[in-house]
Amino acid sequence: MNKILVTGGCGFLGSHVCEYFKEKGWDVVSYDNLTKFEYKRTEYNVEKIRDYNLKFLEGIGVLTIVDDIRNLEQLVKVANGCNLIAHCAAQPAMTIALEDPLLDEDINIRGILNVLEAARQVGAAVVNCSTIHLYGNGLNYELMEKETKFVRPKGPIGEKEEILTGSLTPLHASKMATELYTRTYAESYGVKAASFRLTGIYGPRQFGGEDHGWVANFAIRTLMDLPIKVFGTDKQVRDILYVKDAARAFYCWYKGGCKSGIYNIGGGGRTEISIRECLNTLSELTGKKQDIKIEPARKGDLWWFISDYSKASGTFDWRPLVRPKEGLEQLVNYIKENKELFKCSIV
Repeated sequence: MNKILVTGGCGFLGSHVCEYFKEKGWDVVSYDNLTKFEYKRTEYNVEKIRDYNLKFLEGIGVLTIVDDIRNLEQLVKVANGCNLIAHCAAQPAMTIALEDPLLDEDINIRGILNVLEAARQVGAAVVNCSTIHLYGNGLNYELMEKETKFVRPKGPIGEKEEILTGSLTPLHASKMATELYTRTYAESYGVKAASFRLTGIYGPRQFGGEDHGWVANFAIRTLMDLPIKVFGTDKQVRDILYVKDAARAFYCWYKGGCKSGIYNIGGGGRTEISIRECLNTLSELTGKKQDIKIEPARKGDLWWFISDYSKASGTFDWRPLVRPKEGLEQLVNYIKENKELFKCSIV
């Protein structure tokens, strides 16, 4: 039987990767330190949401090892016998990276280095979760001048596009380092290793706040009748990606031969949506009138991005399947069924 280790397995994406591979008949091990740090910033019901995905995984027969990715010795021990490591553990938020660059470096850079070293020692393949933020926010400047329109400055962005444009933050640096280390282990040690540049992922079991997970944040606050903050302009456009489509990409990459490289994993033009369009859809699905406040733009935010995922499609036959309205409906239904998790939300 094939075996996968999912770091950050009790997180949003990690729990869906665990679920997907379990459904495919794999032996699945989740590895998570169960930190409450990011959840405390949301002021949701922290204790309940921290345990929610853990209990979900236990219910489907997935073992969770409670430890930190910065513990190399334990990571190697747990990874032994694995065919694949899905590295979903991370410090993902631009805001947190700006506030505490040393924490961002410690989790993201030390974390990927330990994961790759564990993979090298046990002979496993690795997928590193990177981000489309690495392309930079250079296009923001054009958008700021034309923010009264839904501007689409160019076609979908592919992996050969210039990266790190515009104004950089510590998150750009740490995520770039994860890609460099992933490539280095592939070229120096022959580890089969890929970096997925993931676009905005959303779906059930996501506890999004203002720091990270904007689609879920808007959905939660709509349903809970809480004010919604939009930073900069609601004309921002992104290709959002339903989480089950994201989880399937890991499986497709492994089945497609574990070809090392960098791959955009995003929704492309078929899931293109502006913040305004997303908010309108959520209002329609919930029957709720929203209290929306436009706040000043934040440093580092990306205002426009559409992924060109043709490299992933051609290399390991992956493409997104779920369109925004269908995915948002699934997210809304999940929140409706679990309102007790969000009763402590900030106002």
